[in-house]
Amino acid sequence: MAFAFLFGCFFILDSCPSVRSCLQCDPVVRYVHEDFLSSVKGITVRDQIELEQIIEQAYVNYRETSTSFRGVIDPTTLYRARTEYQSEFKRHWKEDRTGSVQWDMITIVEKGKRILQKHLEIFVTQGLCPNKCGLLYQRVMNCTSCQYRLFTCLSATPPLDCGENHLKADEGEEVVLDCFLPWHALVIGQTEYHYSWHPDEKNLSRDGEYEVLVVTEESKIVLNQLTTSEEGMYRCLLQDQRGTVLSRIYFKLEVNPLPSTTPRLIAMLPSLPSGYDATPRPHRSSFLIILILLTVLSITGSLVIIVYLRSVIITTGLGLMHSSLGILKRLCNTL
Repeated sequence: MAFAFLFGCFFILDSCPSVRSCLQCDPVVRYVHEDFLSSVKGITVRDQIELEQIIEQAYVNYRETSTSFRGVIDPTTLYRARTEYQSEFKRHWKEDRTGSVQWDMITIVEKGKRILQKHLEIFVTQGLCPNKCGLLYQRVMNCTSCQYRLFTCLSATPPLDCGENHLKADEGEEVVLDCFLPWHALVIGQTEYHYSWHPDEKNLSRDGEYEVLVVTEESKIVLNQLTTSEEGMYRCLLQDQRGTVLSRIYFKLEVNPLPSTTPRLIAMLPSLPSGYDATPRPHRSSFLIILILLTVLSITGSLVIIVYLRSVIITTGLGLMHSSLGILKRLCNTL
């Protein structure tokens, strides 16, 4: 009798529409409940019916819980909620049995409601529309229809601008322009980054003023061997496959020129007046010194030659004298 009262308080049997909610949208959760109903032993047909009704009412409660949290859930959050509930469901029937299978079922499905609520709170505050700027079509599941749809996440005015970055570099260096934002990974379909450049940061409202640089699937580009002529404003647009602009980021680049080398000053002599003969002329005293030196060198050379000739003559004369004496001596001996 007491259980019948609690059972009636948990739900009204005649007003339980069969609806789908976040946890029931996951096939694994449905299989867990169906497997349990088909494998539980020692229960009557009435117990079986009451357990099915408890599960159906749990789905109603799950839907109402999700409705209070925008009524949507993303695949990642649904997976986390399902995995935790599946683990608790198995543990509950092994460790927390009270003796009444209906009461035990009410306990575990109510715990599933709390699990779902916990994960939905995290998703709504952190995972739903994570873009603080730009436009995002986020893929989520409707917790009532169990159908996936695109949830429009549009930031406040201005809707697409995602900031301006100021970059400085020296001439000859390189800079990296990267306009990737974490929420870009949630964009459905193929995307492209459109980079363009304007030499002046003024008059940025007209798109025609920008010169297209590159269209790439990569979020970053590298500017090598910078020159001062590459200064200006760079713009990065993220576009989806339909050409819709999802985000816009600006990069203001300033290039510091290399210090110029100061040329050396060469001292220049004043020009000579016209008609002036610039041929160097020695002074008169210089002639005298040179003449004296030549005279001294001549006399010295003459003396050296005289001394040399004298020694040669003396040596030659002595030799002739000795030869003559030898001849005379031989003649005398012969006579």
